[in-house]
Parts: sequence; structure tokens; C-alpha cells
Amino acid sequence: MIEATINVKDYGTMRFELDREAAPITVDNFVTLATSGFYDGLGFCRIVKGFVIQGGSKTNSITGDSDHHIKGEFLSNGVNNPLKHVKGTLSMARSQDPDSAGTQFFVMLEDAPHLDGGYAAFGTMLDGFDVLARIGDVETTGAADWNRPLEMPLMESVTITES
Repeated sequence: MIEATINVKDYGTMRFELDREAAPITVDNFVTLATSGFYDGLGFCRIVKGFVIQGGSKTNSITGDSDHHIKGEFLSNGVNNPLKHVKGTLSMARSQDPDSAGTQFFVMLEDAPHLDGGYAAFGTMLDGFDVLARIGDVETTGAADWNRPLEMPLMESVTITES
């Protein structure tokens, strides 16, 4: 089992089980980024109440992703990924290009079945739902400005453990 632990400054810890069987490229990408320290100090730069919290941009902006991209592991892109976008699911953010995911990820605040088959879900929350809810309640600039948080929750560390 592969676990990812995201420690968010002043909020606490969220812990996820990563599913390498459902999304091997995505899990390996996330593990490589996390173990390199890439996510340390970055923020959750988009918070859409009742939908998602999104982070992992090197510029703390949803439009600032890396030049590194991976294959989108989801059904509409030819990959049978059975994971559903339910509360606590960890999934990769992307543009309209199905193979544009790179570093940004999101965590579901509520179920969103319309994302199933169109985004690469790769993890399931084990604990930290209270932390997720508190981050999801952060005040934002609103949709006109990408739902940027007024005070950005920062990831102190993202650690990986394998057993």
C-alpha cells in the first residue's frame, strides 16, 4: 500500500491511499514530485465551496503548471480507471487536453460523478476529512478570479510511505 500524507500549515493532516493499479503513471508522477519536495511550501490555490480544493502549482496559480505532462488515466482517454470522484478522492487537475496533467491535483469536497471517466482519480482519503472541510470553507475571491483563497492554505510537506 502507498500512502500520501499532506500536512497543511495551521490546518492539520490529510492522509490518502494511492491506487497504483487504477492509475500507475499518475501515482508514480505524484510520488516522484512529493518525494523530491516539489509540493513543500506550495498552496491550495483554488477552493470551490462544495466542489474541490486544488493545489500543486509551482506559481500558486491554477494557470501556472509545469511543462511536464503525463497521460491522462481515465476512461474517455482510453484507460479503464474505476475510481470515482467522491468526497475525499485525490485526482489530477488538467486543461482541456486529456494529457495535460502535470503537478496540480485536487481533492473532492463532495461527490462529483460528472468528473468520473474524464479526470485521473488516483487516491482515496483515509483520514483528515475535518481538515479538508476547514480548507473548503476558506474565503475566496470568487469565480471571476479562479476562486483564489484570500489566505492561501500552504502544504508544509507531502510525504509518501509504502508498506
